[in-house]
Amino acid sequence: MRRTRRLAAGPLTVALLWSGCLTASAHPSTARPASLTSPAPATSRAEQVQAAMTRDQQIGQLFMVATPADTVSSGLRDVVARQHVGNVILMGRSTRGADHIRSVTTAVQRLTEPSAATAGVPAFVSADQEGGQVQVLRGPGYSTMPTALVQGTRSTSALRADAQRWGTQLSRSGVNTDLAPVLDTVPTAYKATNEPIGRYDREFGPLTTTVTAKGGAFRSGMDRAGVATAVKHFPGLGRVRGNTDTTSGVTDTVTTTTSGVIAPFAAAVDAGTPFVMMSSAYYSKIDPDRPALFSPTIIRTLLRSRLGFDGVVISDDIGNARQLAAWTPAQRATTFIGAGGDMVLTARTDTLPEMVAAVRSKAASDPTFAAKVDAASLRVLRAKEDAGLLDPRVTPTGRFSPYLVGRVQAWLGTTQTRTWDAATIRSLQYRVGAATTGRWDAASVGALQDYLGIARSGSKGWDSRTVTQLQRYLATQL
Repeated sequence: MRRTRRLAAGPLTVALLWSGCLTASAHPSTARPASLTSPAPATSRAEQVQAAMTRDQQIGQLFMVATPADTVSSGLRDVVARQHVGNVILMGRSTRGADHIRSVTTAVQRLTEPSAATAGVPAFVSADQEGGQVQVLRGPGYSTMPTALVQGTRSTSALRADAQRWGTQLSRSGVNTDLAPVLDTVPTAYKATNEPIGRYDREFGPLTTTVTAKGGAFRSGMDRAGVATAVKHFPGLGRVRGNTDTTSGVTDTVTTTTSGVIAPFAAAVDAGTPFVMMSSAYYSKIDPDRPALFSPTIIRTLLRSRLGFDGVVISDDIGNARQLAAWTPAQRATTFIGAGGDMVLTARTDTLPEMVAAVRSKAASDPTFAAKVDAASLRVLRAKEDAGLLDPRVTPTGRFSPYLVGRVQAWLGTTQTRTWDAATIRSLQYRVGAATTGRWDAASVGALQDYLGIARSGSKGWDSRTVTQLQRYLATQL
């Protein structure tokens, strides 16, 4: 997937931020001298796509909904078709390996093909692939990832290379977004009592310098593999006791807007992370009245204005979180978007229609909220444009053609001659784990079908079923 880049502000920006000298207007990501201001750019692809969408389809881009990691649930099929949901998280655990997950992600993207569903816009397909106990996808084709605490002991270059390898495994199985890395700093004094992060060794280390460097290496490696990252959980969960998924009233009583634990997030913003995931905890010294994901002070003032983040603000799971039990599903969605959030993540498809209906109704009656919906959907589409998801898709015709050969060559990274020659065959055989003979035969077809996660047919050549699945899979890659 294509990835665009903003210039990083570098150490000086972070130093100024924590000295209290940097204002929103001075941040290099949000302002420039008038003499250097460029003319307004032509309409972007994201803006064109947004303009062609119905209002309901635009709202659908603001949601990421779960399906079990091993399958596409009937609930997901329904909400994509009826509620136009534009993003999916593989949730739970899978040990079936990359071949099977390819079939799942291909099926997920197939749901987005009809123009009536998502206007043909592919989904961000995500997983929690941090390492240690938080590694959703396992089995053949996926490395066993150590905990972040162990990752933090590796050199920056070694961790970057590891993350690129792990990211390539994700990308090649159709997962284009990793809800990682965790940038929560857990100081040594909090390690034993920190339920959400420290208990599971999800932090890169006890120092913000370590978290910044090693979190940055992880994010950079994933980026090189074409996988979008969501740094989490802003503004930090390292100083709380309870887990917001299972406990209510979880509060950080220490962190302020200038605390050093925000530095890793600032560095990730400057480096161009496309997503920032919000914490669901309260921060009594920043906004004592609202959890972070519902706080305009934390999202708009601190994250957007002060840190200069212009990407997608995503929630943690709001479907099951005990911390949010006092709010109805409808209130959770509208309050998050109203506070400045962009993408609502929920593990539950059963309450999704209620959430979507609430956003639709509020947007219809409240012009200010409607403007926030417009801005949020455009940010999501811009992130998809940056990831290459708005490029033309490979059409699933079931026909083997020179065009398809060219697309296969583009995927393999070889010269696009559109000729089905021995060199292309060997490259494809190598990719799918077949013997590299340069002759396409029944064994090669069987290996490709295994790779695509479909049953072997015994075919000796390009049957329509295999070609169609290959075309749909390539749509997740190109």
